Amino acid sequence: MSRRRDIDGILKNWDYRPGTISARIVPAGRGREVLQMRIELGVLQMELEGRPDGLRPDGEPTYLDVLVKKSETQPPSYVLTEEECFEIDREFLQFYHRRICFLALREFRRAMNDADHTLRLMDFVAAHSPNEQWTQSHEQYRPFVLFHRTQAATMVALDELSAEAAIEELNSGLQAMQDVCRELSDGQGGEYEELVGHLRELKESLRREYAVGPTLTEQLADAVAAEEYERAARIRDEIARRRAIT
Repeated sequence: MSRRRDIDGILKNWDYRPGTISARIVPAGRGREVLQMRIELGVLQMELEGRPDGLRPDGEPTYLDVLVKKSETQPPSYVLTEEECFEIDREFLQFYHRRICFLALREFRRAMNDADHTLRLMDFVAAHSPNEQWTQSHEQYRPFVLFHRTQAATMVALDELSAEAAIEELNSGLQAMQDVCRELSDGQGGEYEELVGHLRELKESLRREYAVGPTLTEQLADAVAAEEYERAARIRDEIARRRAIT
């Protein structure tokens, strides 16, 4: 009898739930673990490290690494080819699927790393895009990626450092998102105001739950605004001291 190759057993025991990200990490061959995501027509399976599909393009960890290596031997005016654009879009989609799964599973450091990869890929696109339309087809999602990155980095800081450090991550992410939203057209920028609102709500929730007052960077901004420069200098010294420790 031939070995079964269908996935009926998996689908029967793992229902698809519309509107919900259903993901899990399970054992796989060669002693490794893999990430699975239940979708309407089956299951996506992704590697936990490197490219989600497990491939090493030209022997590199990701296609971005291939492009960065190539760009080092090209003139500054180097423009992406049609094939490279296609491969970039493949990598964007793969990292998106894995990132949202990591967030759903509270694998925050992994989600943060995947968001950082996507942002670096967006930066490369902006620098070498064949046209503005293709650039904007990616840039329109930058606030969304920053939103994910800020969520993940905030929880990493909360778990590994302190509630104050988590709020500092939120402030940094909020500033980055607001800067990008201002650069988008009015229609696009307004679309992400709700995400900014979610981050502000999270910040106030953390303040209440952990009784956190103004952070050092917030105190520094207040001191500079009030022209209290000696106080500002002391706060800068304390910020530098803490960063040296961590």
